[in-house]
Amino acid sequence: MEISAGVYVGHVPARVRDHLWMQILEYVDSGKAIMVHNTDGEQRLAFRTHRHEWEPVDYDGVMLMRRPSDNAARRGRVRKGWSTASQRRRRRSQ
Repeated sequence: MEISAGVYVGHVPARVRDHLWMQILEYVDSGKAIMVHNTDGEQRLAFRTHRHEWEPVDYDGVMLMRRPSDNAARRGRVRKGWSTASQRRRRRSQ
């Protein structure tokens, strides 16, 4: 079931899930993909990623998504100093 553009949910057997992942890797080209699926274990879910900065990491038996610390800076989204909106607010309050 597609619940949002490009977001699918449902219950499928492991064989079908593996086949879907192979199809995703074939068609995603230079895009990104993340798959979250149920599994046995305490957390009851697992992750698969393709060309994504965030990566699944096992931390004492719990799968977490690790985000690189320099991710935002590498993309140029972090700027030094105050934002324009913050500078305007500071000028108004003086």
